[in-house]
Amino acid sequence: MIAENLKQVLSELPEGVRLVAVSKFHPNEAIEEAYRAGQRVFGESKVQEMTAKYESLPKDIEWHFIGHLQTNKIKYIVPYVALIHGVDSYKLLVEINRQAAKMGRTVNCLLQLHIAREETKFGFSFEECREMLASGEWKDLAHVRICGLMGMATNTDNTEQIKAEFCSLDSFFQEVKSSWFAHEESFRELSMGMSHDYHEAIDAGSTLIRVGSRIFGERNY
Repeated sequence: MIAENLKQVLSELPEGVRLVAVSKFHPNEAIEEAYRAGQRVFGESKVQEMTAKYESLPKDIEWHFIGHLQTNKIKYIVPYVALIHGVDSYKLLVEINRQAAKMGRTVNCLLQLHIAREETKFGFSFEECREMLASGEWKDLAHVRICGLMGMATNTDNTEQIKAEFCSLDSFFQEVKSSWFAHEESFRELSMGMSHDYHEAIDAGSTLIRVGSRIFGERNY
């Protein structure tokens, strides 16, 4: 079933869009089934769970951290994480850099923007992000690499609103790219779109979609 679902989602992706299979709260067996079907990029949102899975599953899996990251947990994922999707403060960036320096690694990060109308979502406002980038201090963080942006649309059935939110993030991505990363080949990821809205996200320019329930079924909490 998982392999079928995976094939279905992958068949809908245009060139240049990658799938992060959101495996949080699903057992190793589910990940192994997706792995056997060829999937290598998995997303987790709890540090402890991701670390346990990293230790027990094949080492060529690319682990993406897609949850809200607390500074005191960073050290556990820095040795192996491939991409941190949700960097929502400069403080977090500084701490990721500090822990990565200890490991002799450079960690890839996406800046999370708050584009939804819900207060519960995390992220920089566009203005806060501009100010942080304009200050230039982030350029001294030699052990983090800002590879793009991430955002979550409002959880609503209003497709027009979802599209508008994704499009606003895409145009902000273009602004940030041309203002601060014009010559950075690595600044190219726009992570937006989940099981219920990834089609809209792809239309709006997403390069990474985070899909869980469409592949693994509903989660058992």
